[in-house]
Order: sequence, then structure tokens, then C-alpha cells
Amino acid sequence: MRWSRRILLGAAGLAGLAACATSGDVRRVGNEVALLRAESARQDSASAARLGEVIRLQQRIMDSLGLAVRSLRGDTQQDLYNIEQQLVQLQELTGQSQQRLTELRTQLEARQAEIAAANASQPPPAAPGDTARPAAPAAPAASADEIYEASVAQLRRGSTGTARTGFRQLLQAYPNSERVPDAVYFLGQSFAAENPDSAGFYYKQVVDKYPQSQRASAALYNLGLLAERRKDGAGARAVYQRLVKDYPRSGEAALARDRLKALGR
Repeated sequence: MRWSRRILLGAAGLAGLAACATSGDVRRVGNEVALLRAESARQDSASAARLGEVIRLQQRIMDSLGLAVRSLRGDTQQDLYNIEQQLVQLQELTGQSQQRLTELRTQLEARQAEIAAANASQPPPAAPGDTARPAAPAAPAASADEIYEASVAQLRRGSTGTARTGFRQLLQAYPNSERVPDAVYFLGQSFAAENPDSAGFYYKQVVDKYPQSQRASAALYNLGLLAERRKDGAGARAVYQRLVKDYPRSGEAALARDRLKALGR
């Protein structure tokens, strides 16, 4: 019996030790699990923080790109506007250059004129502001062509008064000459710089009385330029449109088309 009791007590002791060892292991395992969970949570939090930072950085990059695109778009629009303005200025300069070429062509027509103008008996119709009258001899001393060429030569040299006298003499002495439209036109040219109203008066006479002459298209174009000088855009457009319609193949029609573009039709 004693021996059996001892055996039972020993077994009980061993069982107690086994129970104690198992309980400690369980606690250690639990602690380790808790530590692993805490570490995992910490790592997850750090990853979430890094992910949030990446997202914010990406958003800043997108915002910067959006701003750059808007800025580039604005710069592009401004560049296009500047180009359009330069094109408009180029068209205006081209029109002015062509006008100058027309004036030079007019002057070159008088290079061969050498003969002095003669007097005529009756003065021509006067434009507003044109009060000068030539002397009245008994008969002209030169042909219509000679008077015309001499008068144009005087106009080319800047002697506008002498040129006007000659043109008036031609009109009075040779009213049926084919040079009459030219003389009326150049009377207008002689007043172009100093008296636009008188110039317009003579240009209009060319258009109204001699629409089939080679000067009619040039007279119309000059009427358009005079309207522009008066800041009469509507009047200038009407004249240029008439020129393009009535004389579409003339050199002045090409100039008129350029002016219509500059005026915006």
C-alpha cells in the first residue's frame, strides 16, 4: 500500500509539472501571437501611411501637369492671336506697298513727256477748292497728246499748278480726245495730297463719265483710299466691292480685294 501511494503521489506530481509546463507554453505562444499581431498592425499602418504619401504625391504631380497644360494652352492661344495680328499687319503693309507701286506706275507713264503746254480759251469745270483758271489764247499750239504728255511730266516733277493748267487746256481744246479721261484722272492726282475733296471730284468724273476708260478702275480704287482716309469704312468697302464687280480683271481689283480683307469686308 505504501508503495502504491508513493507511485500515485509521484504520478500526480508529474502530472502537475506537465500541466504547469503546458500553461507556460500557452502563455508564451499567446504573447508571441500578440506581438506578431502588433507588429503586423504597425507594418500595416506604416504601409498605409506610405501609400497615402504616394497618393498625395501623385495628386500633386497631376495638379502640376494640369497647371502646365493650362499654361501651355494659354501660351498657344496667345501665340496664335499674335500670329493673326501679324498677318493683318502684313496684309495692310502689302496693300500700302501695292498702292505705292500704282503711284510709281503713274509717274513712270510721264517719262517721255518734254513739250510745254499751250493755253486754251475756256476753263474746265472746277472741283471744290479748285479756283485756278488758265489764260485764254486764241488757239492751242500743240496736239492733245503733246499737251497731255507735257502736263504729266510737270506733275511728275512736282509742278502741280503747271500740270493742272495743261490738263485743263487739253479738256477745253480737245473735248473729244481719247486723252480726256486721262487728263481728268490726273487732275485728281494733282490734288490727292493737298485737297482730297477736289481729288475725289475728278476721280468721280472719270468713273461716271468714262467708265470704259483704262483710268476708271484706278479712279475707283483712289476713291476707296480717300474714303479710308476719312475713316469711312462702309463707304470704302462699297467702292472696293464695286471695283471688284465692275473691273474684276484689273490690277486695282486685286488691290481692292486686299483692302476688303483688311477692312473685314
